[in-house]
Amino acid sequence: MQVDAVVLDIDGVLVDVADSYRRAIIESVDRVYAETIDRDAVQSFKNAGGFNNDWELTDAAALYVLARREGLELSVEAFTDRVAEGGGGLDAAMAVVRDLPGVEEARVTDRLDSDRLRETFQALYLGEELYRELEGGDPPLSAPGYIHDEPTLVDPETIADLTARFDVGVVTGRPAAEAEIALSRVGLDVPEEHRFTMDDWEEGKPHPRALVALGERFDADRVAFAGDTLDDVRTARNADADDETRVYYGIGVLTGGLTGESGRETFAENGADAVVDDVNELVDLLE
Repeated sequence: MQVDAVVLDIDGVLVDVADSYRRAIIESVDRVYAETIDRDAVQSFKNAGGFNNDWELTDAAALYVLARREGLELSVEAFTDRVAEGGGGLDAAMAVVRDLPGVEEARVTDRLDSDRLRETFQALYLGEELYRELEGGDPPLSAPGYIHDEPTLVDPETIADLTARFDVGVVTGRPAAEAEIALSRVGLDVPEEHRFTMDDWEEGKPHPRALVALGERFDADRVAFAGDTLDDVRTARNADADDETRVYYGIGVLTGGLTGESGRETFAENGADAVVDDVNELVDLLE
């Protein structure tokens, strides 16, 4: 695969977030509502699309839990299938709850406390010290911080190789400060103009704006975007359709929620140009 520029997602590609962000989703809902979803359900929401922002995924998971209390009889897989049919994301999850017969929508939405869920999530993920530094004020609970439980997935040799041969950028759903922590941990130095975080664009994946902007800034002819979710691949597909002056490749990475042969098949069915076991395989894949 011949390219001029490589754009990387962070979560599930450079660092493993199974015991950090995804754990915080599950435990935030549990702490606020004494009931939650499991890890497979988190992946079902991710596959539905539109949940690049884990705070919004937490809200959607809470909506599902609350709707079940008010009469929803759908499994989480059936629920997220309907979310996907509605275009994905939190708005689509709200619409599913609103349109299902037998569910008291007002009772569900009135009990959804997004502020409390977000504060709980950040306290669990950041821990007390970082919460005070990045969020300001005291956290609502005491936790060591799941951010410290993020093993790196990329080898230093891979970073050295990719940065020597290509322009390298980052597109991530992380807030800027949390992205900087992860990039520092793996030793990837990306200037601000070559990265897009939650703080830099409103649309989020799979909207192509960030990826197209990086293609323009690199003045690249061919751009590879590697990510661990279907929305990452969809971002590349959308950029390729939106920008007639460049070619964009979507590469699925099997170190996030999609793993093994089933993950490889799911990526392929959703338009991935290539699928790799981990980010280090980009060294041999890209020319």
